Amino acid sequence: MEVSRRAVLGGASALAALPALGSEVPRNASRLWYRQPAAEWTQALPIGNGRIGAMIFGGVARERLQLNEDSLWTGGPYDPVNPAARAALPEVRRLIAAGLYAEAEALADSRLIGTPRTQMAYQALGDLLLDLPGAAQGAVTDYRRELDLDSAIASVEFTLGGVRHRREAFASAPDDVIAVRLTADAPFDVSIGLGSQQPDARVTIEGRMLTLNGRNAARAGVSGALRFAARLQVIAESGTVRKNPGSIRIEQTRAVTLFLAMATSFRRFDDVSGDPDSATLAALRRAGARGFDRLRADAVDAHRQLFRRVTLDLGTSPAATLPTDERVRRNRPAEDPALAALYFDYGRYLLIASSRPGTQPANLQGIWNDSNDPPWQSKYTVNINTEMNYWPAEVTALPECVEPLLRMVRELAITGERTARAMYGARGWVCHHNTDLWRATAPIDGAQWGMWPTGGAWLCTHLWERYDYGRDRDFLRAIYPVMRGAALFFLDTLQIDPATGALVTSPSISPENRHPMGAAVCAGPAMDSQILRDLFDQVARAAAILDVDAEFAAQVKAARARLPKDRIGAQGQLQEWRADWDARAPEPDHRHVSHLYALFPSDQINPERTPELAAAARRSLELRGDESTGWATAWRIALWARLRDGDRAHAILAFLLGPGRTYPNLFDAHPPFQIDGNFGGTRAIAEMLMQSRGEDISLLPALPSAWPDGSVSGLRARGQCRVDLRWRGGALEEVVLTGGRDGTRRISCGKRMVEVMLVAGKPVRLRGPSLTG
Repeated sequence: MEVSRRAVLGGASALAALPALGSEVPRNASRLWYRQPAAEWTQALPIGNGRIGAMIFGGVARERLQLNEDSLWTGGPYDPVNPAARAALPEVRRLIAAGLYAEAEALADSRLIGTPRTQMAYQALGDLLLDLPGAAQGAVTDYRRELDLDSAIASVEFTLGGVRHRREAFASAPDDVIAVRLTADAPFDVSIGLGSQQPDARVTIEGRMLTLNGRNAARAGVSGALRFAARLQVIAESGTVRKNPGSIRIEQTRAVTLFLAMATSFRRFDDVSGDPDSATLAALRRAGARGFDRLRADAVDAHRQLFRRVTLDLGTSPAATLPTDERVRRNRPAEDPALAALYFDYGRYLLIASSRPGTQPANLQGIWNDSNDPPWQSKYTVNINTEMNYWPAEVTALPECVEPLLRMVRELAITGERTARAMYGARGWVCHHNTDLWRATAPIDGAQWGMWPTGGAWLCTHLWERYDYGRDRDFLRAIYPVMRGAALFFLDTLQIDPATGALVTSPSISPENRHPMGAAVCAGPAMDSQILRDLFDQVARAAAILDVDAEFAAQVKAARARLPKDRIGAQGQLQEWRADWDARAPEPDHRHVSHLYALFPSDQINPERTPELAAAARRSLELRGDESTGWATAWRIALWARLRDGDRAHAILAFLLGPGRTYPNLFDAHPPFQIDGNFGGTRAIAEMLMQSRGEDISLLPALPSAWPDGSVSGLRARGQCRVDLRWRGGALEEVVLTGGRDGTRRISCGKRMVEVMLVAGKPVRLRGPSLTG
């Protein structure tokens, strides 16, 4: 690689005020739109403020807003550690060391898996229903349903019997309500009701307010402990208001405004003393005093402060004018590059709408779920899915959206300390492959899936990511004890491999995959060693930065040095297990590519620094295949981007954007719906355009030939650096870098590298692939 050193000082202006190279992209490009109402849930459009959300169907005779509140789960506080686990653990380890894997798995399944064997389930709260009497018999013309990602407003317009109707809906983060406004250019009638399939739910009406109250359900022997409430304020600007059983009817009105508030009694994983009735009533009083127009303006402004930080233009074509469902159905990404940009924007929109400071983290479905028995309980699966939800946050300048995840990790350190002590007799804390609202940390489901102790360690790498992008020492000081506790657990529990003297996890699994020895349970799978290399390194670096804990840092460094190295197998592949079992594994195309964690999201493997391991990772990807479940497909795109193969990454992105893996509303299809594929796809697109490690920034590392011209503004590299790019003819035309702190950055594009000295807040402009100032 050609290297030169330049000290380049830019002009003026602060980081946030930097002119955006991609600002020429029309904002109306960031819209999902349709010619017909949603016929099913995966055609409806999502709105959310991080805590409460709705899926909007856009019906004419009946409009349905399906409602969610992020803390409405089954059950209540509980501790699922199996009381037999600690006594059985040594024998499980002995069986694994003896190569008796099936016997070890059977014992682990009966004695180590939690009680109950499952966790609690995320729930649907209910529905807001709007009925237009007689509309089913009327002729409907000029129908349009859309979601504007730039304003976060969902709208429906149609002409019925010669009368033009319009509805708008949004979820306000500043005012914590969902607001809906119905208008028409002639008087109309509408009936408004609330309903729920929760087993203990009832609706009452007082004046022009409907209230839905209830208690959550039990699950797997854990009693329900939550009360919930939804309150709907109906404001008719004209017409006659009548009360019917369970609904309010308004006759001959031209405009109706609805404010909806939802809450539960949940306060924390160990505190259910909240008052949802008071909370919802207070929210409606505030909203009513401020009015729809002011709420709308403030909600749009709050959303745009986050959403407009990044703008992506990948080019356009006539296909970009088609309805969104038609574009997905056609699945011609080479002819419709703007669809990839829309998918990128949609992922950012969904993260803003499902994860804001003070809310619960985005679960397997974000906050949108219409079932009281959802797939995989719609919980937090931390052997990839929860982490993937937050992959795009830092690089697309949404660090605020990570706060719910960071808070969850702090809470898991509390519950996980009990699990570590009771199950392993260890210090520190542990979380296995799943958790829920109540922060359960014991292994669940069965040994084949749950006997994986490294979930908490992987989550801790997100604490470091938050620091590495922002370089805030006060934040690092606050989260260091959590990272230290995760490392301490492994110092106490790692086992010595008698053949090599290496330190390995046991018992463990390579997430959800079975090896050819008749089991999943094993010792020292590659992913565990890779994750622990990151955790131990980050803990030691944090201690050095903070100038604390030198003795402990020395211990984790010593343990890191004894972790097994990555191995290359007989097929030329990166081995998934300590033994070269890959070729004989029962599922050669398994959805998880856990052993490639070191390539992405980690950076332990890199084509320039570790070419042999990178080639082995490439071989593993080739053997696994390009097409998988939605989230696994997104992971593959990011992995190929790290291997600098833009055309291969784009070919897999084409599969992800097609009807097999993307629903008409652009939700990711596992199938069924899981939101992680959306978030993973957004990050993968960013990885194709910019990658960063430490002080190094790589520009257009995996640009596909399908995107010859384009621009992106507002991407964020590690170390507080904003990156704006423009390229033409497949080559870099211009980059503008703005650092949030002084320091040298190494900028590369292809084989060209320059060192740039940045001064905080002063943009630096480099031109062309030669990176000249």
